[in-house]
Amino acid sequence: MAGDQLSEVFDLVEVRGVLSGGFAALGPWVSRADIGDPLKFVAMVRGRARLRTDGVGPVELDAGDVAILNDRSWLEVAGGHGAGPRREIVPDQQLAGVLDAAHEAHDVVLGGRIELDPAGRALLSEALPPVAHVRAAASAHLRASLHRLFEEAAGQRAGSAFAIRQYGQLLLLDVLRAHVEQSVLPPGWLKLLTDERLRPALTAMHAHPGRTWGLVELAGAAAMSRTSFAERFRAVAGVPPLTYLNRWRMLLAQRALRGGDVRVGELADRLGYGSESAFSTAFKRAVGESPLRYRHRVRSGAAPDGRLRSGG
Repeated sequence: MAGDQLSEVFDLVEVRGVLSGGFAALGPWVSRADIGDPLKFVAMVRGRARLRTDGVGPVELDAGDVAILNDRSWLEVAGGHGAGPRREIVPDQQLAGVLDAAHEAHDVVLGGRIELDPAGRALLSEALPPVAHVRAAASAHLRASLHRLFEEAAGQRAGSAFAIRQYGQLLLLDVLRAHVEQSVLPPGWLKLLTDERLRPALTAMHAHPGRTWGLVELAGAAAMSRTSFAERFRAVAGVPPLTYLNRWRMLLAQRALRGGDVRVGELADRLGYGSESAFSTAFKRAVGESPLRYRHRVRSGAAPDGRLRSGG
């Protein structure tokens, strides 16, 4: 797949995996929770369990598997062996519970959320099913990332908080890579990144986003007819080529406004808009606020409604 372009997407949108809790359990157990985050992940570090959530039948999780829940309202995870009723377990948000997992007989579960800005939320929510079940058996990288994350969470060594954040990000990347390789993807940006026929045109748009692209030029880059290219692009990406290009330009604009002091007029010219006002109008339509207001808000740490973002 287009690994560099996936990295570019990660860089453009604000997306990161955040570990929020976990537990180790011996014997029959069950853990239930309401979900307040648009995207949540459950990682089975050791043992086996069955996951249920609204609208989706049981999902069997083996050791090393990860499930991403997309816009679900509740979840239940149950596992363990032996007689007697299942013990209700509440995940430890401080992760102290995973310290009990030294014994190989323990089941170990980690949970977390995927933090997103509005652009990242739109991209991931359209690219993932209600439950994306990624099997570790087909991904050595995923197993390695999960175990590194667990070791840091359980070890509580100096610098572990920083390491957990970094490994959480790498785990999310490996989950998406494995999901692409293991699943039939719905139309969207993940599917577009894997399409070999469209890759030359996609690469051209990403390399020169300010160019005045037309369907004929993009179809020529993909060695396809104009009609075939337009039909295939829409079927794979879920949107027409020029709509995708405009969305990509808006992601580039948001990154530039977050990280630099570029003038709005210069940014408009760089991204192929005829005037600053045309760019500002397009930006406000896509993002919901003007470029200057967006820059001020993200640098002040305020959420879109003016509230301060939480540090978690």
